[in-house]
Formats: sequence, C-alpha cells, structure tokens
Amino acid sequence: MPRNVEIKARVADLAAIEPLAAALSGREPVIIRQDDTFFRCPNGRLKLRDFGDGTGELIFYRRDDSPSLKESFYEISPTRSPDTLRKTLTLAWGVIGRVRKTRLLFLAGRTRIHLDRVEGLGEFLELEVVLRDGESTQAGMAEARTLMASLGVAPGHLVAGAYLDLLSAAGKTEDPAP
Repeated sequence: MPRNVEIKARVADLAAIEPLAAALSGREPVIIRQDDTFFRCPNGRLKLRDFGDGTGELIFYRRDDSPSLKESFYEISPTRSPDTLRKTLTLAWGVIGRVRKTRLLFLAGRTRIHLDRVEGLGEFLELEVVLRDGESTQAGMAEARTLMASLGVAPGHLVAGAYLDLLSAAGKTEDPAP
C-alpha cells in the first residue's frame, strides 16, 4: 500500500507562503478545486474526491490524527463518474460530511506542497512526502521538517485530524446529502 509522511498546519496568510513554495518547486503550481465526500468507514477514512469536471478519485487512507508529522497509508482509485459513485456509496455506507476547498499544488521533488483554502475553515498548508518502498518513515519525517522550516511552519502551527474533523469541531458541518 502506498504511504507518505504528512503534516497539516493552519497558516495566517497563504500569499506569504506561496513564493516560498514556488521557490522550492521551481515549477508553476496547479490549481485544483476539490469537493470531498466522506463516508462511514470502520477502519480508516473513505472519501470521494470530485474535481468538478466529470472526474474524481475514491481515496481510502489510514493515519494517526495527532498534530504532528505522521505516516499515512492510502489507496486511490480514479473514476469518471463521481456523481454515480457518490450516490452508490451513500446508499451503501452513508455520508458523514463534505469538505470543499481550492488547492494550489506545488511539487518539490517527491513532496506535494498543498496551499489550501477550505470553505468554512480558512487557510492551511499540507505537506505530503511520498515514501519509496522500504524507505523508513524517519527519512520522510526529516525531509518534511526541512520543508516546514523553509516554509516558516513551526511545530506549534500543526493541527490534528482531517478538515472534516475541524469543520465538525467548529460546528460547521453541512447536510451531507450530495
């Protein structure tokens, strides 16, 4: 199962971080609009990511929800019919919530730098250091720490859980119906 090391941090101003991420990447960013529907899942998290263009991804992942660097295991299955898949999964498992965001994606080597504007929550930075088969988690954590320092992210900025958890804690969950 693929895995990465990741962090999520609340940031005050994405515009201040964007040039730092661009310098680390050396490439133009990709703008991605994402509508994530989360389903009941007893052994991890299951979400359908709809890109709004008739494509999407069904993503299962499992990770610790602590406010620190963490290893995440995931599987991604592309789909060309996210609306139909959402309806089917809703009937089978039930929806627990939705998260809508606009993501600016920078690639810095094997790391995905996400600058996220999340509806109802604000601005966040995520790092995902993709690990090679057999590579230690500690190697990915060291790389993530270096990138955090380069982007001005202190350990105290890290947040626990998923955006869905943060929306729920803030009382901002919406009717999960598609």
